[in-house]
Amino acid sequence: MKTGNELRTLLHSIDHKGYPNYKQTQGGYKFGGFDLYIDHVQGDPFAAPSALHVEVKHKQAGFPTEYYMTNEPARLALQDYLTRLIAAQFERYNFKAKGSGKSGLITITRPGQEILERSACQITDEAVIVRFNVGFPAFGRTINSSELEKILFEFVPKCIENSLYYSKLNKKEVEEVIYLAEDQKALRDILRANKLVSFVANGSVLPRKSGVSDKPMSGSIPFMSPKSMERTFTLPHKGAITGMAVLEGITLIVGGGYHGKSTLLSAIQQGVYNHIAGDGREFVITDETALKLRAEDGRYVNNVDISMFINDLPNKKNTTAFCTEDASGRTSQAAGVIEGMEAETRLFLIDEDTSATNFMVRDELMQEVISSDKEPITPFLERVRELYEVSGISTILVAGSSGAFFYVADYILQMDNYHTVDITSKTKALCEKHKAPRIKSEGYKTPDFNRMLDYNKNIKKPHADSNGNGRGGRNEHIKIKSFGKESFSLDKQSVNVRYIEQLVDNEQTVMLAYMMRYIIENMSGRNMTVRETADAVMKLYDKEGFAAFCTGCVPCGLAVPRKQELYACINRYRG
Repeated sequence: MKTGNELRTLLHSIDHKGYPNYKQTQGGYKFGGFDLYIDHVQGDPFAAPSALHVEVKHKQAGFPTEYYMTNEPARLALQDYLTRLIAAQFERYNFKAKGSGKSGLITITRPGQEILERSACQITDEAVIVRFNVGFPAFGRTINSSELEKILFEFVPKCIENSLYYSKLNKKEVEEVIYLAEDQKALRDILRANKLVSFVANGSVLPRKSGVSDKPMSGSIPFMSPKSMERTFTLPHKGAITGMAVLEGITLIVGGGYHGKSTLLSAIQQGVYNHIAGDGREFVITDETALKLRAEDGRYVNNVDISMFINDLPNKKNTTAFCTEDASGRTSQAAGVIEGMEAETRLFLIDEDTSATNFMVRDELMQEVISSDKEPITPFLERVRELYEVSGISTILVAGSSGAFFYVADYILQMDNYHTVDITSKTKALCEKHKAPRIKSEGYKTPDFNRMLDYNKNIKKPHADSNGNGRGGRNEHIKIKSFGKESFSLDKQSVNVRYIEQLVDNEQTVMLAYMMRYIIENMSGRNMTVRETADAVMKLYDKEGFAAFCTGCVPCGLAVPRKQELYACINRYRG
């Protein structure tokens, strides 16, 4: 590895030369308290910025080993905390070096409210690694190395010193980050041990600031549990915590419009992730496999056994291996349930507002007018009980227009001006005065989940010569483009992930694109099921990390999705 002085000498030698000469700087350099790596140099000052990373050995960083060696939740929380610290530091120096195009840009991931595993900051057994991007300065398209020297020898070292050295940080603040992560982990363990699917702590702030801000709404009504569902648990650092404990089974959330039904469900669905201090949902914890379901008109469905819900179609189309390029709302939601079962979810989350009405329920009069032998759809109402009793999958459902689900619910909550009231007993008494709808149908059978991946044989694959190199001597891979949280493309094939509601960061979408590319390039022809494929990909990440899916250097800007979201992408990929 070269020294920082050698890098400085190199920068002086290429000053005022053509921009491509910056390529000479690629490599590793040893600075005083850290190692700097220039992984990729942009080809033009107007192109995507250059990729760099620093490594601070643990001896220099000085963080207590118990914060990262054997404590996974603490390691994730510490990585997230350091990312936020250095992002704030970089913001102070962003574009302070001058030049054309992206000259002087210094940027890193800007995390949201959730704590995710990100490529921006990783703590390994040897070091703290931080990946970031820099716009190498230029006059037009001529190197301005004095400005880059300012970034690499002045700005970056100051940012590292103020962010990655434990001796320079507020130790109490760091400790609080670790303690919160350990308490959240303890609460997740309590959920599993007590057969709970979710816990919402009293005092939690559930409403968000706005539709474009996930920060807590100031002045909102804090959550309070109904006494009948209130439980108190003891956490290792916070001590006693009290809140609403949602047991396995079928939980119904009802109430008038704008009273907080969907707000509660939204908080529960995001409880699959840990949240940072001050978010208001720090102790809204949900089974990590929970899956939000919704109708998704136009969705691609391939080889899914939806016969549990849709059967005996007039056109005799096979619903045990159903395929469509353009699913209706009810068909897409039926496929979503089966795919969720395949992804081993233990909890379905459903909001009536985003569901297909004719998939969810058929009222009594409609059942009389259209007899069951003329209706190929078995509504979710008639399967939800067996989903729990036979398959062990609980459901939390927001309902506002149909009372049919009262008859199958184990627990019924009413949201009244953001106050949660248990109305189970009262509602069950009312149900006895009314004729019950049909709440169960024959023919419940769990699918085999042996779907094989069926790859398009015409898909573009990497071109390689006998030495493994592509055309022009380079390895060629399927090109990836990401479009925020909405979608990504593999070559010209777009994958729409807009309605996968538990994707919380566009960096997860990018990582899904990398994972899908890996599947296509490396796993086609292996005669594997969808389940085997998804499991293999997640195990590969656990073993080798981001590097397993990246060519060359690992970029800043990746975040790990859950296995449920990987399944969702495999199921929506039309290739």
